[in-house]
Amino acid sequence: MIFTARQMSVDADTSSLDLSYLNLDTNSVGANMTQFTAGPTTDTTAPAGNNQLATINLSGNRLTAIPYQLTAYTHLQMLDLSHNQLTEICDTVCQLTQLRTLICANNRLDENSLPKDFGQTFANSLSVLSLGGNMFKAIPAQILELKSLKSLYLGSNAIESVPRDIHRLESLRVLYLGGNQLEEMPEEVGRLQHLESLSLCENRLRALPSTIAQLKSLRSLALHRNCLTTLPPEIVKLRYLMELSLRNNPLVMRFIRDMMYDVPSLMELSARAIKLNKLHYSGQELPNCMINYLNSAHRCVNPKCKGVYFDSRIEHIKFVDFCGSYRLPLLQYLCSPQCSDSSVSSLARSSSSDDESDTNTYEEMITEFRLKRVLLG
Repeated sequence: MIFTARQMSVDADTSSLDLSYLNLDTNSVGANMTQFTAGPTTDTTAPAGNNQLATINLSGNRLTAIPYQLTAYTHLQMLDLSHNQLTEICDTVCQLTQLRTLICANNRLDENSLPKDFGQTFANSLSVLSLGGNMFKAIPAQILELKSLKSLYLGSNAIESVPRDIHRLESLRVLYLGGNQLEEMPEEVGRLQHLESLSLCENRLRALPSTIAQLKSLRSLALHRNCLTTLPPEIVKLRYLMELSLRNNPLVMRFIRDMMYDVPSLMELSARAIKLNKLHYSGQELPNCMINYLNSAHRCVNPKCKGVYFDSRIEHIKFVDFCGSYRLPLLQYLCSPQCSDSSVSSLARSSSSDDESDTNTYEEMITEFRLKRVLLG
């Protein structure tokens, strides 16, 4: 089927060709591209004429393969092949060396569908890659070679894990992994220093690595529809975080109090008594191992409690109020089951610690939180 110029959307001002949603198969798309670029040529296998296009939209058709005619468009910067029936991205694409944006969402691609040289070809050029709505179970190694990639969309696949080499995407600003089968995230995700938006929604995550606090540029964090019961306390260090989505997680569906407590040893009980009563001790009276043990004491976060703990402690889930409307669960430690519960607001009002080492406490990190939106429901 050949379409006239009126039936095709051709924008000369922006150098774009729109053949989207015309129900074309691979052969008819190629024929229409040849018609558009018709002109004198000595090569019967490729179109000639107008090959200066910067954008081509072939989405919403019946493509089972990428038309070889694309190789004529050496200046192409954006190619949209979404909503087709592609099972692979052939080597044809690797000849489009100036490509900046490649959209292949909603096809039938998997981790073996990218050409071997894909990463090497586009390592320093490709900026946006969209592969959502396909059949990926893993992130292809070729993608990790894209050092200039700024936006990576891999949502609605079946990805089970994120490779530790994810930090190689050093320019990444947007990472969308929602709607997969992730059960954990590697600590190396914290090395994506330019990341501004991270979406991990609709997965199977039960926890996040503490290294999430290293994402100093992060502004949006989507975690809804997971299995999270708590968040790492370090998350309060994300000064620029503006939006946090937590709805449909166990941590906001009920108040969680998970106590794990081992009875203190005689050594710990003795050390607690020394610290609580502020008894003087020195290296002449105690062995070095005991001195080091005493110096490792942790202050209980309850402002009404003057106690300390060493090895035996309570893992306590505290819901922290933000903006008077939302409660964010964070993990804190108490010294014993008898230690009374109190709000973080009380912590902020409590008197300062007697020890200078306690000045950088958990509750002081809370005051640095800059969240604007916490989406719980």
